[in-house]
Amino acid sequence: MADDLEVREEAGLEEAAQEAAPAGGDAAAGKDLFNALCAACHKLDNASIGPALRGVTDRRDSQWLHQWIKNSPGMVASGDATAVALFAEYNNVAMPPFPQLTDGDIVNILAYVSQPKAEPQAAAAGDVAGTSNGGGGVSTDIVLGILAFVLLMLLAILYLVNKTLRRFAVASGVELPETPKRKPIWKSFVENQFLVLVSSVILLLVGSYFIFGYLMQVGVDQGYKPVQPIHFSHKIHAGDNQIDCKFCHSSARVSQTSGIPSLNVCMNCHKSISEVADATATEEYSKEFYDGEIQKLYAATGWDPATQSYSGETEPVKWVRIHNLPDFAYFNHSQHVEVGGIACQTCHGPVEEMEIMYQNAPLTMGWCINCHQETNVKTVGNEYYEKVHEELSKKYEVEELTVAQMGGIECAKCHY
Repeated sequence: MADDLEVREEAGLEEAAQEAAPAGGDAAAGKDLFNALCAACHKLDNASIGPALRGVTDRRDSQWLHQWIKNSPGMVASGDATAVALFAEYNNVAMPPFPQLTDGDIVNILAYVSQPKAEPQAAAAGDVAGTSNGGGGVSTDIVLGILAFVLLMLLAILYLVNKTLRRFAVASGVELPETPKRKPIWKSFVENQFLVLVSSVILLLVGSYFIFGYLMQVGVDQGYKPVQPIHFSHKIHAGDNQIDCKFCHSSARVSQTSGIPSLNVCMNCHKSISEVADATATEEYSKEFYDGEIQKLYAATGWDPATQSYSGETEPVKWVRIHNLPDFAYFNHSQHVEVGGIACQTCHGPVEEMEIMYQNAPLTMGWCINCHQETNVKTVGNEYYEKVHEELSKKYEVEELTVAQMGGIECAKCHY
């Protein structure tokens, strides 16, 4: 029933969209054109670099829209009042002309932007009822409660039966056997000096092992996953949208640290992206959650999406550091990333799959040394290592060299 209701409602929305769309327009084809040509500057329901376009056919004449889309700068230059007003309202930024669009293409785009906004559908009554009662099944808590009650009843019955039998035996003159007294185990153990000695040695060794293992974990934060003031999904950015790590962490190319990206880097995209697509939502994180995090970014940078301008009132974002090497250990990102050609995932794990960033590797000295002993240096086409590779390959009589063979595990490389 609920599925049929949803199908009918969706069909109703599609019929309403066709009625509202210009005659002959293909909204599906218009959506593809809109996403390819218009979405960088326009949104359907919110102002961006340009005005919101939903219902634009109700506000503007169709013939005027065709002329504006094909040659907006020409209309501004001709003195068209509406064109000049739009040009001034949006910071004197002219919309690029699209003379390659045919009248049919424009009709399709207008058909798409003329569709009514789909309202979120309320859950069907049957769905709500099915959710509340778990589909008619018996609650697990009730079953466990019944089993616990039955067990208590059995214990009580066994106690009463035992007590009754003992009374019956006493009344019948039957002598019950006395339970012999045994020497306590601890007393027998103390009196056996050999067991005491062996147990003490074993306890000392086992205790030392666990104490040493615990102390070796001091400062090792593998798996550390703090909650950040603004939720940033590496899965969406590095995974779904395939944004290169060094686009945001640009300093990793040229400096020791990868750096925390400036919020200006975020705003390069999020000036135009104020909400996420419906497909981004998951069971754990809803579309409303992601949109709220983007609003936090706007508050931090002082960006007003309505006026497409900065207010100048900014707020600091107190990011929580995840990867933190001790001060006595030196690590250079540029040497590994640019010169060595090491992928970010080698140390940081599958970042493109992480909804919340966490420390993937232990980052201990032993972990680094193992990597240097097992990893061959990429010398082919690498001028940085060309001369030293030529000399060392003769010394070790090998074609490929590990980082360790090139001095990568000398103490002074990381501690000086």
